[in-house]
Amino acid sequence: MSTSAALPKDQLPAALTLGQAFWYWLKLGCISFGGPAGQIALMHAELVERRRWMSEQRFLHALNYCMLLPGPEATQLAIYIGWLMHRLPGALVAGVLFVLPALLLLVALSWIYLAFGHLPAVAGVLYGVKPAVVAIVLAAAWRIAGRTLRNPLLMALAVLAFAAISWFALPFPAIVLAAALIGWGGGRWTPHYFRAGGHAGAPHASYGRALIDDDTPTPPHALFSWRRLAWTAAFGLQLGVYSWVALVRHYGHDTTFPLMAGFFSKAALLTFGGAYAVLPYVVQGAVDTWHWLTPAQMIDGLALGESTPGPLIMIVTFVGFLGGWQTGGAGGALLGAWVATFFTFLPSFVFILAGGPLVESTRGNVRLTAPLTAISAAVVGVILSLAVFFGQHVFVQAGAIDWRALALFGAACLLLFRFKASTLQVVGACAFAGLMLSYAHV
Repeated sequence: MSTSAALPKDQLPAALTLGQAFWYWLKLGCISFGGPAGQIALMHAELVERRRWMSEQRFLHALNYCMLLPGPEATQLAIYIGWLMHRLPGALVAGVLFVLPALLLLVALSWIYLAFGHLPAVAGVLYGVKPAVVAIVLAAAWRIAGRTLRNPLLMALAVLAFAAISWFALPFPAIVLAAALIGWGGGRWTPHYFRAGGHAGAPHASYGRALIDDDTPTPPHALFSWRRLAWTAAFGLQLGVYSWVALVRHYGHDTTFPLMAGFFSKAALLTFGGAYAVLPYVVQGAVDTWHWLTPAQMIDGLALGESTPGPLIMIVTFVGFLGGWQTGGAGGALLGAWVATFFTFLPSFVFILAGGPLVESTRGNVRLTAPLTAISAAVVGVILSLAVFFGQHVFVQAGAIDWRALALFGAACLLLFRFKASTLQVVGACAFAGLMLSYAHV
């Protein structure tokens, strides 16, 4: 990120206005490529190291909480920081601006995809990108495995999760629940197998005094009370229910848009381990059950999501757009994109606004990490199953192996694993290769 120069360590940052925060969150939403790891790194470099809005410990404490939650952790971290600094307006500004640029861009790209996806040049680009998507998903499984599978028990959990979803077609929620129960029991009887890694025990760097420092008192709006937690959770629940009821009254109960609202609400509560972990569930529902799009379109949507800023879970916007297009043309597509996005991200706001004060009152308590460790292990197997699912539709065409697609997949893996290229670089290189192949008619 292009940033302002870092402040001297002995200089206390000036007080921050909501207007100044607005422009920062808008800028971040426009350039936040690289998935959650890259987005969190951008926020850390800017907010902790350069601008010093928060201290290292406060930032990592907020991050640890967001990693325990279902939902996109980078988005939730932005909401948390915005809320801690500027109350509810700050949370809304940070969360909405982190997502809005990606929403607008994906809506435009989805329309282009439906309108011009049949053209040879566009088809060639998508042909090249699809093998890259398989490699990217495989790389995501490898990264999470490296952080998570630290002993044979966790490796076994990953293998069991892969078998459960690939061979026995068990629903993703059942796998998450089973893993959480295993982690809950293991954290009590064999805790040495489920010790959480990550940031909590790492030494904390010091970049100078911050606006919200280690010893800064908790602001009044972040003080915990059961009444505030209950009121916030109830308001968020009512907002979601009333929005769903409005769709039911206008379109009927068993129609596309109310079904989307319920489906993406459930998906939002199951995104432990990041967007790649919930994609199999989205595939099961959107492709296999509701037929809002085809497997090939799902792969194309993931490619578009990888090529745009914002959280990767924004692929739900593409799914909602295509599902809505089947029901009501362009107007239905716009409504579908909004429904998918709204119901996916609403729980994240509720989790932060309701749970943030509790987290601020219990800094240092990391007792509930064992179930998350088990879920993260299972997620590795689930993501690997997603790579296999995509590979079946990319590398086998009309019963024959597509060797060109396999060659592009191998090149993408080489770029990702050997040369550590970014996701955007890999997608761009494979898109160009696919375009050249389309012109060469090889």
